[in-house]
Amino acid sequence: MDHVVVVGAGLAGVRSVEALRAHGYQGRITLIGEEPHRPYDRPPLSKAVLLGDADSTVVDSDLEALDIRLMLGTAAKGLHDGVLSTTDGELAFDGLVVATGATPIRLRGEGHQHVLRTIDDALALRAALVEGARVAVIGAGWIGAEVATAAARAGCRVTVVEAGDAPVAAALPIGRYMIPWYAEAGVELVLDAPVGSVDPDGLTLMNGGKIEADVVVTGVGVRPNVAWLDGSDVELDNGVLVDEHLRSFVPNVVAVGDCANWYSRRFGRRMRVEHWDTALGAPDTAAATLMGENAVYDPVPYFWSEQFGRMVQYAGHHHGARLVLRGDPETDAKWAACWLTHDHRLAAILTVDRPRDLVQGRRLVEGRQRLDAGRLADPSVTLRDCTVA
Repeated sequence: MDHVVVVGAGLAGVRSVEALRAHGYQGRITLIGEEPHRPYDRPPLSKAVLLGDADSTVVDSDLEALDIRLMLGTAAKGLHDGVLSTTDGELAFDGLVVATGATPIRLRGEGHQHVLRTIDDALALRAALVEGARVAVIGAGWIGAEVATAAARAGCRVTVVEAGDAPVAAALPIGRYMIPWYAEAGVELVLDAPVGSVDPDGLTLMNGGKIEADVVVTGVGVRPNVAWLDGSDVELDNGVLVDEHLRSFVPNVVAVGDCANWYSRRFGRRMRVEHWDTALGAPDTAAATLMGENAVYDPVPYFWSEQFGRMVQYAGHHHGARLVLRGDPETDAKWAACWLTHDHRLAAILTVDRPRDLVQGRRLVEGRQRLDAGRLADPSVTLRDCTVA
């Protein structure tokens, strides 16, 4: 290959460039980014940046030493027969890495909605979180909770509106244990309240109720940013369909990060994981695949969230597994939730301020050791001591 184009200048894009060079690729590389900023990390946007502890999250990478062409402020428009169409013209390529991430979902209505995806989003929202401001956050997921944490700390009057019956209801079956966290932080949590529209003065709920707000933040999820591939030969279904090598069904086209719908051998199903760890780890496999190596991407998905003074971490994939609690979430400040497969192997673990459980649990998910459910439920027993022959 003489020329590889990487579309998307976020963490996944930068790591793809680094991985290509690390695997010995000597040809030309063009890195395209839709934003005008140098590549930066996204997780700190809802944490350090929103809290005022940082103004920049630029990725520590020497792009000049990597000898690439960097095209910022350039958006991909289409793909056809080995040619990428962009807002700055066409680029022929021999290999293509799709790393265009995801786009926040916005709700209908005439009112202004803040979202949190870019550094500009974070800085604009931080400026709006002034003391006394009425802030309505739509969605009690991970982003919603982190925004509520920052807004409450800034002295805002915060209301979080959730369509489900508990926080993170769409992702996890244990959100009811997180409900008290909101009140403890002085945040009003309104459940079973789908939003009908975002208005200039706040929100109108589907039941006709109104919530007045000076600032509205929408945190109800994202969609893969792959519309620019419509009409191409790249197969799309909740992102770019790729195999366990992150290879699409078009020769020499791979996908990484939030926009990649990849097949997991470990869990026997397709997965699209919207977390930093995926953007960090997948590019090595994608680069190896472009270089003709037989690399397989099969991680244990991992993410973390800092909310209401707690560190929440998750590793694995829990769907279809049986829940076992370590500790009592209603009385213990530190607890964990584990999910066991039918043959007593750890499928996933979520921890609240129990970092050692997370580290050991992630290894157990990777190693597929069988566990004793009785010992597992005892938080005084270390996870590594719960294994059975």
